[in-house]
Amino acid sequence: MSSIQIKKVTNGEDLKSFIEFHYDLYAGSPYDVPNLYKDEWDTLSKDKNAAFDFCEAEYYLALKDNKIVGRVAAIINHKANQKWERKDVRFGWIDFIDDIEVSKELLNAVADYGRTKGMETIAGPLGFTDMDPEGMLTMGFDQLGTMATSYNYDYYPKHMEAMGGWEKDVDYLEYKINVPDAIPEKLVKLSEMIQKRYNLRIKKLTKKDIFEGGYGKKIFNLINSTYKDLYGFSELTDRQIDQYIAQYFPFANLEFITVIEDGNKDNQIAGMGITLPSLSRALQKCKKGRLLPFGWWHMFKVIKFAKTEGIDLLLLGFLPEYRAKGANALLFYDLIPRYIKHGFKWGESQVEMETNGGVQSQWDMFDTVNHKRRRCFKKSL
Repeated sequence: MSSIQIKKVTNGEDLKSFIEFHYDLYAGSPYDVPNLYKDEWDTLSKDKNAAFDFCEAEYYLALKDNKIVGRVAAIINHKANQKWERKDVRFGWIDFIDDIEVSKELLNAVADYGRTKGMETIAGPLGFTDMDPEGMLTMGFDQLGTMATSYNYDYYPKHMEAMGGWEKDVDYLEYKINVPDAIPEKLVKLSEMIQKRYNLRIKKLTKKDIFEGGYGKKIFNLINSTYKDLYGFSELTDRQIDQYIAQYFPFANLEFITVIEDGNKDNQIAGMGITLPSLSRALQKCKKGRLLPFGWWHMFKVIKFAKTEGIDLLLLGFLPEYRAKGANALLFYDLIPRYIKHGFKWGESQVEMETNGGVQSQWDMFDTVNHKRRRCFKKSL
């Protein structure tokens, strides 16, 4: 009989323990980038996260000798299941000590929950939607994480393999792109040609554009269109879009956000790039994910003054007809000089499906290295 006790999260104190277990497990890690406590609370709270309009979830803690030794979320995204014709229960927010009995019991809890809901497969790590971290790190354990992804110790995938029955669902790649000393001449010529040939133009946004001019909604509607065929994606609802606009754009440095418009189609948005000075080191200085007493200052320095060496390429997307025209070159034509001006040394791509050659090819003209790999696993119930 297992010595591991599984406890369902049933109240606010349990949820606090669920969130804080990650901070405790990774205390002192030079690579883990902890999320802000409030962001985690809002994402996991059923009365705050708009994803619960089409998702349901339960959270579990693993205890050994009355001490928390693991956690996991069991999530069912009914919208994604309907779209992809699957019956998946997802596991996410999974953390555990290096004890295979702990990881096994956590995943058994998710599987049992899925069975009670009529699910046929368990898959993950995945969140409620693609806006949450996804995939378990399988390469790059000595690399600094990013705000938009999760870090895990190298024993996590070893546990998955040792348990047996798990298979690869999808792999993701991440790239580190060195910022050049000058914008490549090839990129300049290509961008100027594309602007003239297709009447595309670069637009820099103001806060008024985003909150009063409708550009916030336009950007997320574009994300729905450009990401719709990606693994596990479910289109964002209007309520989710409103949440993300209110959550992220008030603090965004608009110098590092670029929109490409089509002058032949009433300035329809053809593509966009949302990039952000890396908050990784600043978040590491927020004790247990709190902005007080001093975390806010480290965050402010990055958000206001771009005091960091890295830039996170959070969301890049183009409508299919513009991808074929090479219009994504215009993003880097606009952004690279800004990166050079602020002294950024490298950019970090976000997760890209290993089969998405079109996205990966956009890094060909830069000095890049594939420094991280992640995997989503699946198993029949």
